[in-house]
This record gives sequence, C-alpha cells and structure tokens, in this order.
Amino acid sequence: ATETALRKAVDMLGMDRELVSWDAAFLAGVTHSRYRRAGGVRERTLPDFFIGAHATVAGHRLLTRDAARYRSYFPELDIISPETHP
Repeated sequence: ATETALRKAVDMLGMDRELVSWDAAFLAGVTHSRYRRAGGVRERTLPDFFIGAHATVAGHRLLTRDAARYRSYFPELDIISPETHP
C-alpha cells in the first residue's frame, strides 16, 4: 500500500479530501471538553469528535453505527445509520 495507491482509490470512488476548518476544530474541542466534564471516560475519542464536528460544520451527512452517540453531541447532524436506513 502506497500513498499513490490510496489517492487512486479515492479518485476512483469519487471521494474528496477536505481539511478540517478552524470552526470544526473548535467545535470538536468544545464538544470533547463537555464530554470529559460530564464524566466521559472512553479513551481515543477525540477523532470521533473531529469527524462529527467536521460533518456538522461542512453540512455533510454522517454514516455511522453509533448514531445515538453522535446525536447526543451533534443534534443538528444528518445521520445515516442502520436504524434510520434499515
């Protein structure tokens, strides 16, 4: 696996790569901080908050199996999950 192979695969799938905006990074940090202050103990959660915040700020839909978790932190996010699309 190489970076070139990855780029080709992404291009074949018609996917775009987007940078995380300052707005999304700030929202991720604020939301993650709220999670930790509320007693959240799971480790390695910050990437999930970046994903949810980026999708929210950019107006994207999010495909996930953990819809309840994303909804609780990003209620305005349009979520696609097995429960919404059986």
